[in-house]
Amino acid sequence: MVYKLSILITVLFVLWGALAPKNLGTVSKEAFSFTIENFGWLYLFLALGFLIFAFYLAFGKFGGIKLGSDDDEPEYSNLSWFAMLFSAGMGIGLVFWGVAEPISHYIDPPYGEARTPEAARLAIRYSFFHWGLHPWAIYTIISLSLAYFQYRKGLTGLISSTFYPLLKEKVKGPIGKAIDILAIIATVFGVATSLGLGALQINGGLSHLFGIPTSTSWQIIIIMIVTVLYLISATTGLDKGILLLSNGNLILAIGLLIVTFILGPTSFLLDTFTVSIGSYIQNLLQMSLRLTPFQDNPWIGTWTLFYWAWWIAWAPFVGMFIARVSKGRTIKEFVLGVLMIPSLFSFIWFSVFGGSALHLQMFEGGKIAEAVQNDVTSALFITLEGLPFGMIMSVIATLLIITFFITSADSATFVLGMLSSNGNLNPSNKIKISWGILQSSIAVVLLLSGGLDSLQTASIITALPFGVIMVFMCISIYKALNQEVKVAKKQEKIRRKKIEQLIKEIAER
Repeated sequence: MVYKLSILITVLFVLWGALAPKNLGTVSKEAFSFTIENFGWLYLFLALGFLIFAFYLAFGKFGGIKLGSDDDEPEYSNLSWFAMLFSAGMGIGLVFWGVAEPISHYIDPPYGEARTPEAARLAIRYSFFHWGLHPWAIYTIISLSLAYFQYRKGLTGLISSTFYPLLKEKVKGPIGKAIDILAIIATVFGVATSLGLGALQINGGLSHLFGIPTSTSWQIIIIMIVTVLYLISATTGLDKGILLLSNGNLILAIGLLIVTFILGPTSFLLDTFTVSIGSYIQNLLQMSLRLTPFQDNPWIGTWTLFYWAWWIAWAPFVGMFIARVSKGRTIKEFVLGVLMIPSLFSFIWFSVFGGSALHLQMFEGGKIAEAVQNDVTSALFITLEGLPFGMIMSVIATLLIITFFITSADSATFVLGMLSSNGNLNPSNKIKISWGILQSSIAVVLLLSGGLDSLQTASIITALPFGVIMVFMCISIYKALNQEVKVAKKQEKIRRKKIEQLIKEIAER
């Protein structure tokens, strides 16, 4: 039922976009405006609340509980674990926005005067904010809930299973199925957004390297080709396709990062990282709750609210995938690993690529700002062009985007298969292939109906109901963990009494 209804809803959307793309674009914009105007505050509270709750789980009384039985050990090494969760969680987007976002904020800052040193500082700080602790807290909450109920409590690997403490056996009925369908829809649109971004960026790379035109037609061709590639990977299984590609992604990403750091303005990049970390921590709360009710400024909706919605839309997919590869870790280890390490990598990434672009723009007469205004996908390649061996690095960057595209879509296909087949850890190839084709189809119709704007709009709209579901998920996991701690304390008290009684009996003898 879940599979059929989810497929039906997705197919209807694809047909709508294929038959009436302009109408889809118009309706999407109206829905976007309504959501931002009426629920922007909710997205901010949700993201901050999830971050606070994640830290509470790690450092509170639940930190020592294992995601599995007490004897379970982690299935994957720390390096492979990090590689998989990072590739699934942020791959394409980080490469796409690594230069484009800081430069965009530099020429259009959240407040203050554009193209100034202060605008440059804000540009890096807000890039840290959008790609740091908040998104990974969203992923942490859902993946921790899934892993706990699946590996500790023996329930199915479905989103609905995390509501067992609240709904009991009703999770197997219509309410549970509705939750799973909402999770699937949010996932499909969240991933489609990333696939669309990936197609835009690959097109930008090929245009820069080979002069291929930047057009919707070429982006659709790119999606079709890469769809075939990730469907081949998806049918090879988790331990072959996804694991190998994830490790390869991480090696390529770190290699590109190190080379850019060495060949770029190294001292400037180190200073940028240091100053921006301090500024990020100092202003974290203020940025987390910043809205502009007293002025007509669309910046928050275009950037912060889009990102929070995008991460929430991605959360079912990334959460299920991270849960799948995280059995055997304690809650504290899990939270700190998922929350801190990828955030730190994102900070380094933006400091190196965003910092290099800002240095070229501000001190070397670069034209990156103009390029971003004309074609946002060209930002990374023009920045690399300003460094030694720029052409070779652009080829590596394009290859990295393609492999990230394949890994993200591959992982999403796997997770959508799990969600729509009652939590089956090895969904059939038929189900994976059908979802693979459909999520690419949605990316295509969104590109046809308005390009990047439609991609962003779709995420914000579909994420809203699932964000509310995640609130109840927090309540559910807290209730379950609290009950487990109470039972453990009671058992410990009984054990101590038995020991005391035994000691007393021995002493009397």
